[in-house]
Amino acid sequence: MKGVVCACVIFVTACDSTVPIDDSCAGACPQSNIKHLVVIVQENHTFDNHFGRYCTALSGSNPTCTTGPACCEAAPDGLSNLDDVANETWDPDHLSVCEAAEMNGGKMDQYASGTPCSDPRNVATSDPLLMAPYWDFAAKGALADRYFQPVIGQSSANDMFMMRAAFVFDDNTEAPQGAVGVTCTLSGNVQATYTGTTIGDLLRQAKIPWTYYAGGYAAQQAASLQGTCAPATDDCHFAFYPCTFDPSDVPVEYFATSRDNPAEMADDSKFFTDVGSGALPAVSFVRAIGWESEHPGQLTTLSKGVAYVTSVVAAVEASRYRDSTLILFTYDEGGGYFDHVAPAASPDAHPYGTRVPMVAIGKFAKTNAVSHVVMEHSSIVRFIEWNFLGGTTGQLATRDAQVSNIGSLLDPAMTGVTVPEN
Repeated sequence: MKGVVCACVIFVTACDSTVPIDDSCAGACPQSNIKHLVVIVQENHTFDNHFGRYCTALSGSNPTCTTGPACCEAAPDGLSNLDDVANETWDPDHLSVCEAAEMNGGKMDQYASGTPCSDPRNVATSDPLLMAPYWDFAAKGALADRYFQPVIGQSSANDMFMMRAAFVFDDNTEAPQGAVGVTCTLSGNVQATYTGTTIGDLLRQAKIPWTYYAGGYAAQQAASLQGTCAPATDDCHFAFYPCTFDPSDVPVEYFATSRDNPAEMADDSKFFTDVGSGALPAVSFVRAIGWESEHPGQLTTLSKGVAYVTSVVAAVEASRYRDSTLILFTYDEGGGYFDHVAPAASPDAHPYGTRVPMVAIGKFAKTNAVSHVVMEHSSIVRFIEWNFLGGTTGQLATRDAQVSNIGSLLDPAMTGVTVPEN
């Protein structure tokens, strides 16, 4: 039954046989007290964008302490202010060739000038008043200051690492073949489908319930049945992105086993319904429709994105799932914005891009903590394998076998066991 996790007392990996087991749950017990994982994915901002003014250590000082804003580096002085107006009117070029040129071999010095893609508006830190809720998440939870986008370039290429933990294609060059809404948003892209095993496939095989909740999906699904695209709404006035569902932002849509599977693909409104009704699956991915995703340009504001994320967190914290859920909040990629920290070496031939925010939220997160462990989207896959799939990582035999786990963000006193950092 969807949303049910084995009723068991966790002693490392063993279930207490005296506790009745719900026969409808065929999946294994989690390795830790974390029975539910919610991954919130926003779009196209770097660590320096959103946390460059939260952190207070001198830029380039490489602090080793791990408690509070003094233990992560501030962005360099003199960056412009990224507010709602700036966000809705400028979208940096974030093609892989542009990002690579601006990163300049790790010098991180050609975002404002020096390449055809450079622009002074690429070098900015977000308005502290707008970021206050995110900074509050970091103060109450754990912030990763070495969490990199998995590959240089645009969203779709990076999103694939949350399902495959591997490079699949470059930039936004491919759209998911036959997916709901594909002809409404990406008519110029080559359509493709993939058959490689995903973390969703592994969860399904183990009978662990999971769902990808996406904003605008239900409206576009209904419109597609009529052969049309979802219309504009009072909240968003364009009859195209960012007002409509974009399947290229949803990595499950590229794989035949999960594409538009009603058991695993749903509108984000259903997330709130499932939380309230007790039907939350073990693993949830939550992604806003474009106008609530913070994606720069096209009249998309930061404040609407912040409101969306805080609503997701608030729903969990007000529910029966509060004490059993870990929330991870991150961004698909940096969007072509400046970040001052040179990317770490990636585990394969596809280099990392800029840092993006990652915050662990809820009772399982360390408090007011900063992790300096190098992580990326494949680290989430590795944690899912470890926690929900029997403690064995690397089951996809991709980066999930090589990257760090997320244990540096978590409190063993709350998880009931030490979640590995590697």
